[in-house]
Amino acid sequence: MSDYDAIILGAGAAGLMCAAVAGQRGRKILLVDHADQAGKKILISGGGRCNFTNVHTAADRYISANPHFAKSALGRYSAQDFLALVESYGISWHEKTLGQLFCDGSAKQIVEMLLDECDKGRVDLSPGRAVTGVDHADGRYRVSLDGRTVTAPALVIATGGPSIPKMGATGFAYDLARQFGLKVVEPRPALVPLTLGGDETLFRELSGVAAEVVATAGKTAFREAALFTHRGLSGPAILQASSYWRNGQPVGIDFLPDRESGWLPAAKRTTPRATLRKLLGSTLPDRLAETLSERLGMTSEISTLTDRKLQDAERALSHWQFTPNGSEGYAKAEVTAGGISTAELSSQTMQAKRVPMLYAVGEAVDVTGWLGGYNFQWAWASGWAAGQVL
Repeated sequence: MSDYDAIILGAGAAGLMCAAVAGQRGRKILLVDHADQAGKKILISGGGRCNFTNVHTAADRYISANPHFAKSALGRYSAQDFLALVESYGISWHEKTLGQLFCDGSAKQIVEMLLDECDKGRVDLSPGRAVTGVDHADGRYRVSLDGRTVTAPALVIATGGPSIPKMGATGFAYDLARQFGLKVVEPRPALVPLTLGGDETLFRELSGVAAEVVATAGKTAFREAALFTHRGLSGPAILQASSYWRNGQPVGIDFLPDRESGWLPAAKRTTPRATLRKLLGSTLPDRLAETLSERLGMTSEISTLTDRKLQDAERALSHWQFTPNGSEGYAKAEVTAGGISTAELSSQTMQAKRVPMLYAVGEAVDVTGWLGGYNFQWAWASGWAAGQVL
């Protein structure tokens, strides 16, 4: 039996950060993962270049039952703090659209950096070890690992959510939380493509066609690219909207966000021989322009149409509604929304309020960021917050 100051379950982004911080504070840390190597999700992120943070990080870019919960950790360990760590290792990076920061080279550099930080803290890393049991008695957590038992007064749940199961992701964090009496907000796939059925399957014929749109779910709107797929809708705008979408709700699309009201009747006076398809084709891909024109039943020259009909078409194009019949699920979801309830945790330390020395960090918690590095920043910040007090 081996004794530690803390056992961290999960060597992903949040677990690695938590272990490094606590280890460098002189704590004896065991970092366990069932995968054969640490940081597997980091390695595939951002097309292999790791979108490691976002300069626009703020709590209002996260979804949680408690919208204020993330403020404390994000405020104390910022995107600039993580960037300073990246730069201290000489890792070159670049900013893409909307404040997204990526490695110039490979995501491997981020994993190697975190492992080096763990080495500095003399963290005992134990990959490829399945947890077969966890219990708590006499002020210590006992964790069974393939026949070996380890103990510590503190336990950190950093095993993420069930998104991307082919990477080995499971709902283990929720099972463990429930075992200790913590509430779990119903998990669901987030940042996920949406599927279309029924009459809307027509749009699947546009598979591969993309356009910049404004996508709206509920009261939240995102202006980015939307992509038609052989199953439905994807692309950054749709992935963002999917985190706010609920089954049965429509997703609104503004196909022409830069067009002012009245542009179609005005075009009728200046180019009366034009068709709607031709006018849309100046902004949208031709196949999409054709499909939208046909769906609106407007294939003739616009001079033959009344201003009222043209205004109705304008409204339809700026408030097009799709009603997805589902999503592509955890297999294609970048993250999981929901998770261990923030009502159970301290926002300062990530420690459970009712269970001594039990912590939860990263994606396992009911805090889900927007697309574009926000979820990594939550992992760094929440892992850092727990690492400060272990």
